[in-house]
Amino acid sequence: MERKKRMILAALTTLFCRNWLTLLGAMLAGISAFLIVSCLIVCSLGLVDSPYVGILAFMVLPGSFVGGLLLVPLGALWDYKFGSHGKKPDTPFPILDFNNPHTRHVVTTVVILTAFNLLIFATVSYQGLQFMDSPEFCGKTCHSVMEPEYTAYTGSPHLRVRCIECHIGPGTSWFVKSKISGLGQVLAVAMHSYPTPIPSPVENLRPSRDTCEQCHWPEKFVGDRVKIITHYQDDEANTPTKTVLLMHLGGGGQGKGIHSWHISPDKQTFYTTPDPKRQKISKVRIVQKDGKETVYSAGKDVFTPEALAHAEERKMDCIDCHNRPSHVFKMPVTEVDAALETGKLDATLPYIKKLGVETLTEAKGQESDPELIAQKVRTFYQDKYPDLVKSTPERVDTAIHELQAIWKRNVFPKMNLTWGTHPNNLGHEQFPGCFRCHDDVLKNADGKAVGQDCDACHSVLAMDETNPEVLKQLGL
Repeated sequence: MERKKRMILAALTTLFCRNWLTLLGAMLAGISAFLIVSCLIVCSLGLVDSPYVGILAFMVLPGSFVGGLLLVPLGALWDYKFGSHGKKPDTPFPILDFNNPHTRHVVTTVVILTAFNLLIFATVSYQGLQFMDSPEFCGKTCHSVMEPEYTAYTGSPHLRVRCIECHIGPGTSWFVKSKISGLGQVLAVAMHSYPTPIPSPVENLRPSRDTCEQCHWPEKFVGDRVKIITHYQDDEANTPTKTVLLMHLGGGGQGKGIHSWHISPDKQTFYTTPDPKRQKISKVRIVQKDGKETVYSAGKDVFTPEALAHAEERKMDCIDCHNRPSHVFKMPVTEVDAALETGKLDATLPYIKKLGVETLTEAKGQESDPELIAQKVRTFYQDKYPDLVKSTPERVDTAIHELQAIWKRNVFPKMNLTWGTHPNNLGHEQFPGCFRCHDDVLKNADGKAVGQDCDACHSVLAMDETNPEVLKQLGL
């Protein structure tokens, strides 16, 4: 037993201690392996929640680990060629004589260490890919750059959907494209050459049939749905009103409805836009199944020849309307109405709807905005309702805190992102949305416009009513 231990020790000495290069490689690989395993344990136990631990464990340390492993055979080869032998070897490669016990122990040691190293490398490679595809890596690593998008993502319906499932989708080719594109983005961050705000990547997104439709099946959005929209008035009582719409979603082979028209298998819709953000449309072309075309164009004086020269034609896709499904930046009116409906803002606080919208609208992107919000709200109630402030100051403090929270998730001064920077094309309440095409500007050869038949998309069952009768009938 002692003899076997001595032979194993001799084998390790032969492998790692014959020259400084091999010894350095062994030390580098060993220390890196220890740190990698330590980081994996820390991450798995949830002791640290930081993307930089992942960068260290899955990107930096694996590089030094592999580098150290490469130094070991390089040092051995150097030692054989020019090292402690004292003369040039007679053969170009070392002779492996398995009849020699020492050789067998050296080879066995190499095989065991190689298997162990391959296990570490495979684990780290897999975990590294998983980490680089995680929302935390995408959103938190370049914190100041991606903070707006990550903040919006954490409050979206797609919170449990990883970034890559929408931005890359399945398939090796798009995975490789994304990694190559990512190198340029990393360089832009390092050189501080990125635009502010970060533009919506409308030009590089994969078609929604390859991404969105992995989960959503447009043909199955069938029938009508009731939609209730709550608004609060600008009066002292913040009076709530309800708008009730019967949304005609269509789909599933139905002849009418939103999806029935835009995703119908009987026709294809193309549009031309000279606007990089696709908010202005110069032409709509509809191709029927039999090849017949109908073209709706803007007048000659609407767009300049220079703008039209760079216009692109695009086949209509889901994301042309659902353009911000996971990164929605809302407007002050929408946010304040939602906060009042959920109780985050006290609806009994006088004029809080009007004051909140005005205060947020004025805060357009300065670092001092949160303090100004607090100052304006507190001053208003101290001047107009001093007894309220004296008796229940916490009500005012809670309102200030919520208004500041609304500002923080929609306005980002460092990235020049403020109210309305990123339009949301779904609907037409805050932005043109549907009316980008459905206006009176785009007309066909007969002078007929695309059309603004509201009933084609929804029926209005109640409009800004305090107690709509229809909700009583529906038991809502």
